[in-house]
Formats: sequence, structure tokens, C-alpha cells
Amino acid sequence: MTDANTDPAVVRDEAGWSLGDLEPAASRHNWTRSGVTVHDGSIVVGTADGRVRSYDPDGECRWEAGGEEYAVSLAADDELVVVGGRGPTGRLRVLSRETGEQQWTYLTAEDVGSPARETFFAQPYVVDVAIAGDRIVVVARRYERDGDVQHWSSVVYGFDRAGELQWSYDARASPIAADVADGRVAVAYNRCPANHDHDHGLVVLETETGTELTTWDPGTPGERRVGDVAITDERIAVASHGDKHGYLLEDDGAEAWCVDLASECETDDETLYAYPNHVAVVDGTAIFVTGNTYAAETRDPDGRHPNEHTAVAVDLESGETIWSHDVRGFARCLSADDGLVAVPSAQNFRERDADTHAVHLLEAGTGPLETRSIEGISTAVSLSGDRLAVIEEPVEYHDEGVTRGAYRLHTWRLEG
Repeated sequence: MTDANTDPAVVRDEAGWSLGDLEPAASRHNWTRSGVTVHDGSIVVGTADGRVRSYDPDGECRWEAGGEEYAVSLAADDELVVVGGRGPTGRLRVLSRETGEQQWTYLTAEDVGSPARETFFAQPYVVDVAIAGDRIVVVARRYERDGDVQHWSSVVYGFDRAGELQWSYDARASPIAADVADGRVAVAYNRCPANHDHDHGLVVLETETGTELTTWDPGTPGERRVGDVAITDERIAVASHGDKHGYLLEDDGAEAWCVDLASECETDDETLYAYPNHVAVVDGTAIFVTGNTYAAETRDPDGRHPNEHTAVAVDLESGETIWSHDVRGFARCLSADDGLVAVPSAQNFRERDADTHAVHLLEAGTGPLETRSIEGISTAVSLSGDRLAVIEEPVEYHDEGVTRGAYRLHTWRLEG
């Protein structure tokens, strides 16, 4: 593993604002409750009580829009802010970026179904949103369990900017992430149950029409398929849950290379593995981030996979690993821009060490630049231009009984 760069800091001028009260996360990871995005220096935050706030580059709150569901997925451009919710209706909201006034709304529960139970996990969930020219791409899902049988329903939507639905793509599977580039949207499905008819971990659609262009799957047994996707002008990087490898695919789905990220290994009579949960492509480099250790025989192993909670950089052309960096805690997402990648590190629920609470800034070609500690857990991040924004949530470990941190927005300016 490489150590953090000892050169002068590139992360400067920290500021922070309270986002109100929030029940602390526990030792294990809460599901996504907040979101943040940076566009042209301004910062838009979605909160657990449904509020959406826009801050200007100097930190002044320009407007606030209320809501009723967790505001968890965000995208913004010069005119619009798109907000995806998690709650009874799976509400999509499109707001004016200038004023916060609602332009239009759509209830994804009308397509994926209403929650069968009141539990958080059963609520309709707008997993991801993106603005791609004259299309707003939205990915929504809902989960239901009947005894031992799991059911997933999901829809990928293509709206025009006025809110008219132009196309949709339905699947009885669990989408977890999407990425858009060059007139295409790539959708990653992390679960494709055998009792359903969708067996592609990756689907690539034409952004304008929703036409299916390419599908791909790791071809492994079980329902676990793809954890994340990053699409470039010519290729597609995939973090595979099926075999715990990272892949680079050609446009037609042909495999250019694959690397082992955290596949099964034997340690003290345990068969351990970790899921590659995230991938970004930056400056000719694919950066993957892995998650928690699991074992073939138990969900709570004694050992730790040597590559758990690790960022791994792979040269896009050669498929060779350039560097790796231990981020120490679970990362719910990552954000990349201008040769840099930001990784928010939350709790490691087995180690329960508050020193893991941080945001890591990595340079695509050379590795870690700087790590900033956060008192609570960092749960959402956005990096754009010279601005880095992170959402902190409070946490209380079950064997401590102490609340660490608060519900806050942190911002930094980047130099160098």
C-alpha cells in the first residue's frame, strides 16, 4: 500500500454548515440518507428530511426547497437540479437551479410499485439521476420479499427537460448505479434473481431513445452481478460483484482486460472475499474501490480479506495495476474530476475505529494526495473543479454508546 503524499496540502479553506438533526448511524451501515452535488462552484445538498439546499461558492444558502422523502440522488446543470427520493412514492423532483422552484415531478412508485412494508429497505428508491443534454436519465427500483423469495422491480427512464417521458426500460432486477457519456447510459444491476427474467449485470442504452445497445454479465452463478459502472467515449469499466474482478469492456461488450480485486482467498480455514463496489475512469486510469470482507460460510468472519476497503488504480490501456491505497472504512460512493478522485470513508463495522472516518483525495496516476479526518462518518461526496463537498452524518457504535459527529456539510477548496 502507498502512504499519503507528504507534499504541502492541496485541500484548503474548510467550511461547514449544520444540516439539522439526524438519528445517528449504527455500527453497520445505514442505507443512503443524503446526497450532494457540485456544479460550477455551487453546492446542492439533499437531506434526510427531504429538504434540498443550494449554497453559492461563498457558502451562502441561496434557496431551500422542502420535501417529504429522503433526498438521496442529485444532479445539476446551469438550469436544473434533479432530485431523486427514497420513500413511499420514490418521488422524482426537478427544480430551478436559480430559485429552487419546482418545475415538475414524477412518482416512480406508479411503475415500480408501492412499498409492501414500512421498512426503509422496502421503500421505492431513485438510485441514480443524470442530466445528459436534452435527456434526464433516472434509475428507480423497489424490493419485496415473500418468505425466502426476493422480488425486484426497476425502471430506467428518459425524460425530456420539460418532464415528458420519452422512453423507459423495465427489468425485474436491482439497479445500483448508472453513468452517461457520448449519447449512452450504462446501468449496473447488482442483483439478478434466478426467479426473474433479467440476467444482465450491465445494460447500455441509447440516451435519446432508450434503445438497448449492449449487454454484459460476468457469467457467474448466483444473483450477484455488477456493483458499479463508468462509461467513457469508447469503453466501459465495470466493478463485478459476481467474481470480484474489475473489467474493461469494449463498446460491444467484448472484454479488453480484467483484474482480480478481492476474489475468494483462504485465511485460517475461512474462505474470504470482498465486493468491488465502485469504479471511476480518470485520465486513462480506472480506479476501483472494494468494500467489506465476507466469508463463504458466514456473514461475520473472523479474518479480513487483504484487499478489503482498498482503492486500486489500473492503467486503462495495459490493464496493469499502478497503485493501491487502504481507505480503511466502507465507501458508499466516489467522485472524480480533473485527474482526481475523492473517496468518503465511513465506519468499518467490524473494527469500529473512528480513525477510519475520513475523505481521501487520490490522484489518478500516482495515488493518495491527502486524507482529511471527519468526526462522524462521511456518506456522500462531490468533487468538481476546485471544490470538494462531503456530507457528514453522526454515528454511534453499539459497543461505545457515544455519538460521534453531527449532520453537516463540509466544503474545501483545492489548490495546486
